[in-house]
Amino acid sequence: MTDTTDSIKETKIVPLDQGHKRFDQVAALLFDDYSRSRIQNWISGGQLTVDGKTRRNRDKLIGGETLVLDAVLEVNEGWAAQSIELNVVYQDEHIIVINKPAGLVVHPGAGNPDGTMLNALLYRYPELASVPRAGIVHRLDKDTTGLMVVARTLQAQTGLAEQLQDRSMGREYSAICMGVMISGGTIDAPIDRHPKQRTKMAVAPLTMGKEAVTHYRVIKRLRNHTLVRCKLETGRTHQIRVHMSHIGNPIVGDPVYAGRSRLPKGVTLEVMTVMKRFKRQALHAGYLELIHPQTGLQMHWEADIPADFQELLDEMEHELKVYGTEFDL
Repeated sequence: MTDTTDSIKETKIVPLDQGHKRFDQVAALLFDDYSRSRIQNWISGGQLTVDGKTRRNRDKLIGGETLVLDAVLEVNEGWAAQSIELNVVYQDEHIIVINKPAGLVVHPGAGNPDGTMLNALLYRYPELASVPRAGIVHRLDKDTTGLMVVARTLQAQTGLAEQLQDRSMGREYSAICMGVMISGGTIDAPIDRHPKQRTKMAVAPLTMGKEAVTHYRVIKRLRNHTLVRCKLETGRTHQIRVHMSHIGNPIVGDPVYAGRSRLPKGVTLEVMTVMKRFKRQALHAGYLELIHPQTGLQMHWEADIPADFQELLDEMEHELKVYGTEFDL
């Protein structure tokens, strides 16, 4: 992989009313195009100085100092630009919103060195080579479909990342879960790597795992399954899949968290047939809401569930209509 760098040189004067505050806090306010963590790294590395001297993140300023940022922003060009179709539902000079199909990996990694959404983004938007991770600020699993936002500038990426961190970005998912659920609720259960299977995630003790909160509500009870709407408060790896499995209602088709493949007792032949050929988790990111990082306007998008998900749902709804359920809808 070949890395190039972009130079950043900026100078700011600390306002007097910002005296008696931590260096990193003041710097984050003055250099607000960059994330707090990036600024802290620059301070630790001596690339952001106070009156020509290196200082620690926690050091207090008095006001009136000159802050000089002389840093390099690493740009990774080791990823190839590839002509891969993307379903772009919105774009402007600052952000791109994509409806990701099933089977498309978001970011290159072990087992997927190319052929990813990142490679497709670099081909369609070459300027993303100068933005870390080609502007990707959050991910969807390979076989989860739906909406994702990508930043076209470093400033937009910083703003979107902050919305994810302060939980102001709204993300909602449709999922078909196993079992007939009585009502919705909130799952507040920390998540960490599975202690034995490192490719999996699992609910973990609070002292070990990262906070993870998922709100879910019942949209429709089916004969043997439930269509739910999940809203993420946090964004941990595989969060919805892990949480729904944790409460005993794993997502239909989930090859990792649904356990051994099993069909509900008394399922119709039609539903059985569709379920057997549905080779992924029935999870779709259908709603995305955010504050535009440049204009400050509240924006939202919706994406219809894909055809294979709809076919599965249609057969389950037909099964309900013909055979009913013990629950009164």
